[in-house]
Amino acid sequence: MTTIAVLDYGSGNLHSAARALARTGAEVEVTADPDTALAADGLVVPGVGAFAACMEGLRAVRGDRIIGQRLAGGRPVLGICVGMQILFDRGVEFGVEADGCGEWPGTVDRLPARVLPHMGWNTVTAPGDSVLFAGLDAETRFYFVHSYAAQAWELPESEHFRPPLLTWADHGGPFLAAVENGPLSATQFHPEKSGDAGAQLLQNWVSHL
Repeated sequence: MTTIAVLDYGSGNLHSAARALARTGAEVEVTADPDTALAADGLVVPGVGAFAACMEGLRAVRGDRIIGQRLAGGRPVLGICVGMQILFDRGVEFGVEADGCGEWPGTVDRLPARVLPHMGWNTVTAPGDSVLFAGLDAETRFYFVHSYAAQAWELPESEHFRPPLLTWADHGGPFLAAVENGPLSATQFHPEKSGDAGAQLLQNWVSHL
């Protein structure tokens, strides 16, 4: 059976994510244990709250190292919401800058929208060869709740690696709604709160572990 570890680093939404993942048929464990997180077929890094606070909690359980070690070995990781944001170099909230995990270059910053947070259902624009969005049409909506996001993709292209698959959404301007970059995937929206569409996305991810 496919095993999935949901990393417990003090951020909320762990158990709803775990329940949604369990519905894919995988064996799911919420854990802060590094050995369990490293050994699982897939690691999910959820996140709710402020960028800096999430990074503090992540470092407290060596989560940044766990993510790095897994990716160095080509082992899949899925970030969700702030769990996506902390994969970038840095986040800026209320003028305060905090370092992220640095798996991707770039800054997570406040959305340039008149109404924040961006809360509710929104469509996304996914590439046709996406694994995460396979079987989902262009009108499919996902559930977002955030005021910050990565609004540009800054990773240089490389002739040695397949280009990442980038999915975009719009709220006051374009922002990254999802990234598929080798073993590292992430969504700004909450698949566990996105009904049948989110369930399909999680099933797609689990089926490729």
